[in-house]
Parts: sequence; C-alpha cells; structure tokens
Amino acid sequence: MNISQYSKGCGALVEGVQLANLSDAELGDLRRAFADHGVLFFRNQSLSPDDHLTFAHRWGEIVINKFFTHTQEYPGIAEVRKEKDQETNIGGGWHTDHSYDQKPALGSILVARELPETGGDTHFANLQKAYESLSDGLKKTLETLRAVHSNVHVYGEDGYYQSTDLASQLGGVDDVGEAIHPVVIQHPDTGRKILYVNPGFTLCFEGWTPEESRPLLNYLFAHVLTNGFTCRFNWEPGSIAFWDNRSTWHSAENDYPGQFRLMHRITLAGGALQGV
Repeated sequence: MNISQYSKGCGALVEGVQLANLSDAELGDLRRAFADHGVLFFRNQSLSPDDHLTFAHRWGEIVINKFFTHTQEYPGIAEVRKEKDQETNIGGGWHTDHSYDQKPALGSILVARELPETGGDTHFANLQKAYESLSDGLKKTLETLRAVHSNVHVYGEDGYYQSTDLASQLGGVDDVGEAIHPVVIQHPDTGRKILYVNPGFTLCFEGWTPEESRPLLNYLFAHVLTNGFTCRFNWEPGSIAFWDNRSTWHSAENDYPGQFRLMHRITLAGGALQGV
C-alpha cells in the first residue's frame, strides 16, 4: 500500500490496496493516514454495498442519516442522488456533515455508483492547516469561543431544500435542531487543534448575535478557501472518498445538468467534541 499527499492543500491518495480485502495492518495504516490528512482518496475499487458496510463497521458505529433517502436493501447506506431532470444537488455548498448534532459524525465514506460523463467533482478543505496558519492573537481569541450550529435553515420546514426540487427526496423536517461546539477543537486521535466552524451550519458565536458574528465568521471562511487549504477530487468509476468530519469541509459541484449521478454514503458515529 502506498499513501501519498494528494495535493498541497489537503488529502492523501491511497494506492495498492483493495478495501474489500483489507488486512488489520493495512487498516492501522489507514487510521493513521486518516487522522493525519483528513480525507483519503481511493481509485479502482470494487466495493459492493456489503463490502461498504463491512469496511464501515471496522471503523465504528454507523449513523442513520435522518434526512437522506436510504437504499431499500441497505438502510445503513444513504443515497446521494441527482436525477437527470433535477436542478438542485445535495451538498452543493461548503459544510461539515452533522456539525448540528450534539455528537457530530466521525466521518463519511462516499462510493461512486453512477457518474455523469462530465462534472460532479467534490472539493475538500483542511481545517487543521487553516487553524495553524492563523495569527497567535486570533488563535487565542477563537479558543475562548463556542459556536451555534443548526440545520433548521437547511432541512427545516422553511429551510432551503423545501423550496427546491429535492423537497420530496429529503425527509426529517421535524427532526431538525442545533448544537453548540468549541470553535477550536482537539482531534481525539492526534491532539492537534482544528478550526471547527463551517459556512453551511454555523450560525453565530455563543452569546453573540448573528450580526456581530458574521464579520468574523466570513473572515474565517474566506481564510480557509483562499489560502491553499483546499483540493478537488475528480470522480471515476471505482472511486471512493473517506473524510474526517471533524477536520474537513466539503462541497459538491453541480455542473452536470441533464445527467444522472448516484453515490452511496455511510456516515460513522462520533463523540462529543473537546475544546482546547
């Protein structure tokens, strides 16, 4: 197995291994790479839905997403689907999965099933590198703050998706909620500090109004996206991306009108986030 840096900004490319036949030693190597790089990319994999579930169970407990449609045969696998006649895609803005939960997800394993002929890339960002490049003064300020994360404006009854052509495909409008997390967290495996806010679900800092919070949040979001901490993954048949929701963002391109795209996603349960 060979693990190499995918790009200067983020991620690692893993070659020379089949996830359907992973040894315990190889799994250990992947655990270390996952913690170090935040997102792992794989090519030329032959991973059936059963294999997908088996690989996920070797990492931990599976979270059943309350908003996505699940495959009929495998309720632990969520579909990320865009029909040919749909205009809206799932995950089309920068976000971190499940940051609105009291115990955010550990990670997500996304497998390509049916791809458009062109388009549909996914972008990722490394929030550990983004934090480390901030000034010492701003780091100290952020380490004292907590932030409010919510999904009401996205999945709620009056949320974004209810006004789109994905409304009938997504559920859970009565299961929306919010959580409060430290703005700077420590990775449970490495102890490294990570900036934990995201454009999709972070509303404001605890004790601050949204209007007071917006300038600093916008600064942080721009810092992540304009200073070389991102990478772009081009999907091919047999491609898999496995990302750490505690230390990355992602965003899916919606640049394939009139084409069908189907991905299978398994989300892994995480724990309460610890501040510094």
